[in-house]
Amino acid sequence: MSLSVALSLALSLSLSLSLSLSLSNILTENCHNLSSMFLNPHLSQLDSDWSFLHNQTDYNDYYMFSNETMKITSPEEEFWARRVLRTSDNVSLGAVHWDLALCLLLAWIICYFCIWKGVKSTGKVVYFTATFPYLMLFILFIRGVTLPGAGEGLKYYLWPQMDKILEPGVWRDAGTQVFFSYAVCQGVLTSLGSYNKYNNNCYKDCVALCILNSATSIFAGFAVFSVLGFMAHSLNVDMNEVVKGGPGLAFIAYPKVVSLLPGAQFWAVLFFLMVILLGLDSQFVCVESLATSITDMFPGVLRRPGRREILVLVIAVVCFLLGLPLITENGIVLFQLIDSYGPSGTSLLFIACFECIAVAWVYGANRFLDNIEDMIGYRPFPSVLKYCWLFVTPLICGITLVYDTLTSSSTNLNLEYSPGPWASQVASLLILTPLMCIPVYILLCLWRNPTGMTTPSSDLRQARPHKPRLTVCERVIIEGQEKPPRIAGDRDEKLAMEEISGV
Repeated sequence: MSLSVALSLALSLSLSLSLSLSLSNILTENCHNLSSMFLNPHLSQLDSDWSFLHNQTDYNDYYMFSNETMKITSPEEEFWARRVLRTSDNVSLGAVHWDLALCLLLAWIICYFCIWKGVKSTGKVVYFTATFPYLMLFILFIRGVTLPGAGEGLKYYLWPQMDKILEPGVWRDAGTQVFFSYAVCQGVLTSLGSYNKYNNNCYKDCVALCILNSATSIFAGFAVFSVLGFMAHSLNVDMNEVVKGGPGLAFIAYPKVVSLLPGAQFWAVLFFLMVILLGLDSQFVCVESLATSITDMFPGVLRRPGRREILVLVIAVVCFLLGLPLITENGIVLFQLIDSYGPSGTSLLFIACFECIAVAWVYGANRFLDNIEDMIGYRPFPSVLKYCWLFVTPLICGITLVYDTLTSSSTNLNLEYSPGPWASQVASLLILTPLMCIPVYILLCLWRNPTGMTTPSSDLRQARPHKPRLTVCERVIIEGQEKPPRIAGDRDEKLAMEEISGV
């Protein structure tokens, strides 16, 4: 949902810039640059008449003049705040911005018609949406490294700051980013992986995914920080003053840099086209995984011709309606709450701990390795993976979770935009809602089948059912388990019905 809203913001900003909307009602009297104060000192007085269109820029926060302080803002900041967001001083969400609502609707219409036929149609679309941003990123990288000051930006990017490395909060944020970037504990990889054949080399795919994901992030850092270094060089300021995170990087900092480049309109089109395609690509994956999970829960109803299209349409409509509160006058606050306390941070760390415990200590790490060996033909680093599942990963996630809980304050949410009195309650609800699914599901399984809760699915092959499920230092922790009778045709029926329905 938050991905679609970010995409709608990018669409709105792109359309607004391409239509050259009038800025006369957007820019304020504080919007002008530092050089204009020296070139036109009569306009730099605090009581000067700035009734005409202000198209100058400044990238400093304050300017001292005549022993008084005059606040300066840039056109990018005012355009983002006064044209795109249009926040209000009310504590409520306020009215929905109709133009953002149309952009949100357009995003969901595009998403629906790209994935409504299933993974086959989605795979064809992703060939373009996933590869074209790499071309755009490469073009921006080549342009960035050829700019003056790019070296300083790359040095800032690559040279470690020891004072930051020693801060636990930095590692917490880095871990959260890894979870989000790899879609860990969100069910996406699990749902989409169910379409693979049984003997697909999942280990090879996993290694390739990690390498490609990390390499893309590192390469994107070169493209971004080379341009930010040019910005710092042009304005003669320190890199710390131009580096921003969150929405400000995509919608304020980078557009500032683009405006300084020769042919700014061309680079702006490339940049926002890349942002839009990246948002669509992420949106495809999330909706596809949700549709797959719901279909697997009710196979007899949803694995029939025509049902897939209806299911995806219902998901798109519901998500569109859920996204409307995020594009209201104060919707950016709710957006940041969902981004910070929804599917990230505390929730993902907690889910990661339980997933490791369920796989390694309940299902059995030895049996899980047997399943992998049965699929791909060998055990990849059995001792390393086994003890990571048993101890290393739960310990790291647990320590990070405890630190995050102890250092977080329910009264100070650390948001860029001022939250209302309802923000703390919404943040708590966003954290607790996904976590409540774990005990609810456990109790439901115990109520339905108290003796077979730890029994694997009947259609999952067990290569060594009589061997211990878990051993630690050659000591048996959990004994073996008899293989349940296999229900013939379960997997085949799923694949056959998907072929009939065109999924």
